[in-house]
Amino acid sequence: MNGAPSSGHPSRPCVQIVGAGPGAPDLLTLRAARLIEAAEVLLWTDSLINPQIAALAPAACERIRTSSLTLEEVLALTVERARAGLRVVRLHDGDPCLYGALAEQICGLADAAIDVEVVPGLSAYQATAAALGQELTIPGLVQTIVLSRAGGRTGVPEAEALARLAALRASLCLYLSARHVEEVQQELLRHYPADTPVAIGYRVSWPDQWLTVVPLEAMASTSRERDLIRTTLYIVSPALAAAGTTRSRLYSASHSHLFRGGAV
Repeated sequence: MNGAPSSGHPSRPCVQIVGAGPGAPDLLTLRAARLIEAAEVLLWTDSLINPQIAALAPAACERIRTSSLTLEEVLALTVERARAGLRVVRLHDGDPCLYGALAEQICGLADAAIDVEVVPGLSAYQATAAALGQELTIPGLVQTIVLSRAGGRTGVPEAEALARLAALRASLCLYLSARHVEEVQQELLRHYPADTPVAIGYRVSWPDQWLTVVPLEAMASTSRERDLIRTTLYIVSPALAAAGTTRSRLYSASHSHLFRGGAV
């Protein structure tokens, strides 16, 4: 399966891998909420997901915390419950397609003849931009958003090294990078001006959210002052300093398209 609901094997069990979004329960998609509310087994990343979201599952639902489990243990539990005919929801923080070991889980479930439906979730970069009231793609300034991370233990392909990404000077959203913030700042300063705004978001949309914008040259010191090592997102972007003087051509009176004639 490619993450889509199965229609060719109606007798095969199917597991839903569901994105819980950045944290706030009301930022779940309707589909995600409905699946959680109908779950008979909920395997959830309790170290990263708001407990209020897990609480949406029925009282009789078996809730399995996965923060202390290996991927193999999670897969074994998922397969066992799915083969028993139970409605299994594997709940991920954010969007399962970003840094969520989605590929390994789909492959493991496919090997067990279990289909998978993937339900997307709102990602932290979107929640952060919304909380700031900022657009990350400003006409004439920046039109590209890059989602990436510092190398760390996992590493990144050489073609995606931070130096190459920073050279674009796009809106750069960095996940899983707070532990390496000094090295990240040093590399970014080779490409972005020192006064480039950096949004630092900790547990965005949670009750204890902390969110600020600082110059790039203060990115590391601010992170260390707050002792940020996890659940932190950085958005490095000239768009955060845009004065609002540019506008999209799409909505300009002089621009014509299929649904609107242009001014003459």
